[in-house]
Amino acid sequence: MTLFSHPTSSIRRAIMASLLLSPMLTPILGMQSAQAHEFSALIKAKKYAEVERAIGAKLATNTNDADALLAKVDLILIEGKVVRLDEGVKFAEQCIAGNPQNSECHEALGSVLGVKAEKGGMMAGISSLGKIRDSFKKALELDPRNFSAAQSLMTFYLEVPSLMGGSTSKAKDVIAEMQKINPTAANLLQAKLDLKDENFEKAKGGVLAVNANGNADIAQLQNEIAIEIAQTLVKDKKFADAEKLLGEVIQRFPDSSVAYLGLGRSLQEQGKAKEALLPLEKSLSIEVTGAALYRLGKTWQALGDKSKAISFFERALAFTPELGKKTRADAEEQLKLLK
Repeated sequence: MTLFSHPTSSIRRAIMASLLLSPMLTPILGMQSAQAHEFSALIKAKKYAEVERAIGAKLATNTNDADALLAKVDLILIEGKVVRLDEGVKFAEQCIAGNPQNSECHEALGSVLGVKAEKGGMMAGISSLGKIRDSFKKALELDPRNFSAAQSLMTFYLEVPSLMGGSTSKAKDVIAEMQKINPTAANLLQAKLDLKDENFEKAKGGVLAVNANGNADIAQLQNEIAIEIAQTLVKDKKFADAEKLLGEVIQRFPDSSVAYLGLGRSLQEQGKAKEALLPLEKSLSIEVTGAALYRLGKTWQALGDKSKAISFFERALAFTPELGKKTRADAEEQLKLLK
């Protein structure tokens, strides 16, 4: 399970999107911030050493540069090592201390605390709940158009038990406040609430009814919520519904690697390995992710090509960020069986 952990930049969005379609994950996800920082393009290109040098140069002249500190958090989350998450928290807190009115800094803190809570176990998660919630609340207070912070906060309220701060009524309040700011974003958040209520038809209809009208932030939010709905449908073995929705997502967002990944997963879980191959390869061609590599390993294994299956499993296990614990264990087990 991924707890409270939607990273805050476009880079962290890509990481979490790939995790969303991993086989064992039930996302408790808050969304990411609307703005990319100046290092995002280099990180997306996986030029990590170059990013580290650029960040170092930036921080040498301004120790509180928000973009540099947010990029630091990105790199730590990409690395995926539990031992570095405390360092990520410190960078997010430094970002807030030096830029107290920066919405993304607060959102980054909520996100990295969420990842730490998920990886640190239940007790660590419980002790951080209040700070995670308050970080997202502050991010939204500072920037009411930070749709990702709104979704993070709403998801917190929907997924956390009521005794620990969860509240459906407070989730509805987030939607109501967003309705005043941007009715289109509010409609997408409503689709997320409908999904929580297991009203799948209403959720699907709501997310597909939105026209982003060229607004990249709305389009991203629409893509993410549609993918979350599809992921839930796949998990519930409503494969036909999931594939229809993912087809709509692909039509609207042809560069959505996660949509292709979800489609491939749906086909694969029905035993349609040959049909799953094309969307999984398309996903990988758009963006290399551990989840796509893992799924291709499973697909080639089902098709009887041991050499390709081994290659993809090995690549998945070597990929950064690391696969989730259960997915990684399965990949390791399949390798043992294949060798």
